[in-house]
Amino acid sequence: MSTQAFKVEGNARLSGEITPQGAKNEALQIICAALLTTEEVIIDNVPDIVDVRKLLSLIEGLGVKVKRVNKNRYSLQADEIDLDYMSSEEYQGDAQKIRGSVMLLGPILARFKKAFLPKPGGDKIGRRRIDTHLLGFQKLGADYKYDDAEAKFYLDAHDLRGTYILMDEISVTGTANIVMTATMAPGKTTIYNAACEPYVQQLCRMLVSMGAKISGVGSNMLIIEGVDSLSGTTHRILPDMIEIGSFMGMAAMTQSSIRIKDVSVENLGIIPGTFEKMGIEMKIEGDDIIIPEQDIYEIQSFIDGSIMTIYDAPWPGFTPDLMSILLVVAIQARGSVLIHQKMFESRLFFVDKLIDMGAQIILCDPHRATVIGLERKSQLKGITMTSPDIRAGVSLLIAALSASSPSMIHNINQIDRGYENIDGRLNALGANIQRVEI
Repeated sequence: MSTQAFKVEGNARLSGEITPQGAKNEALQIICAALLTTEEVIIDNVPDIVDVRKLLSLIEGLGVKVKRVNKNRYSLQADEIDLDYMSSEEYQGDAQKIRGSVMLLGPILARFKKAFLPKPGGDKIGRRRIDTHLLGFQKLGADYKYDDAEAKFYLDAHDLRGTYILMDEISVTGTANIVMTATMAPGKTTIYNAACEPYVQQLCRMLVSMGAKISGVGSNMLIIEGVDSLSGTTHRILPDMIEIGSFMGMAAMTQSSIRIKDVSVENLGIIPGTFEKMGIEMKIEGDDIIIPEQDIYEIQSFIDGSIMTIYDAPWPGFTPDLMSILLVVAIQARGSVLIHQKMFESRLFFVDKLIDMGAQIILCDPHRATVIGLERKSQLKGITMTSPDIRAGVSLLIAALSASSPSMIHNINQIDRGYENIDGRLNALGANIQRVEI
């Protein structure tokens, strides 16, 4: 069986405009939420990526009528669901290939009072337990059993009821799942320590447009009054903040001038400010971000003169999905930075490839790396490497674009899982990325 790789020319200078795709993480939640109603749900700005295609295929197997209206617009109608299919080997095998499948549990429990789930897959970026989801369901009155031999969960929710839930961790998918279940649980549910990412806010607004009663949207306390049923709606997915940050970093690293179109600035939080701490100049025009060509960018210090530390945190903190991008951007900066990846312990292990390319990076431990900027005094050299996860894959692509010689990146299926036609879109800006069969 052949696999694909990227052959990246290096020495890239990009210019022009690029529009970010719809947000991957929001799309997975919104698609799952369509199962809460028998009526048609229209979703706009759906990214054409592997993870979305897998999830759409999965719900189609359950009986959801999936119609692709145009490239990024879908009609979903879940009026004839075959719940028995959920326990089949075919469904279980497919669901295991995408971590987003865990968010089908909430709507299916809310409507059908029972569900099955294999242990989910996804990126190998550290331990990603689903305890938060299961404990939330349990608080709402569901029971679950785990079959160790088949690595499968069975959930029964015939006695759902509103309750008070203090979440043990600020989980985005956990919050989404519990919110979807609570929308049709009789009584009042209060979710405290809830995630409040823009994507969770978007899910809540969509559910409200379907007839759900949710207050506290945007805060870490959500209050939900259960309703008997939900109706159809039309929803537009936000632009992907991770792709926006990736393009910002790519422009700086390759000394390119890029206009990133229609970014929904008000939903970017501290992302622009954090890139500015790395010395990256930017200009906001309307809803566009312009990154000008920069010969050199200098990492700021803290007010007391100590070395800059960038760390991830739940929203409104800095998203962990952009830590890999910032680390790569720091390679050619003036100054040093400590990258502290708190939330996942395996996300920094790709730095060995960057060191092989000539970067000055000290991997302190699984969570921390110190980057000593090269100040463009030397250029990275191209190598052959493998993408370990979605975000590290794009970080390696950025490094390869800036290198002095060609690189080969294997396992690009990981990149395709989260970035729509990334090679075609970057080639339109002047990159030279070839997709090759190996």
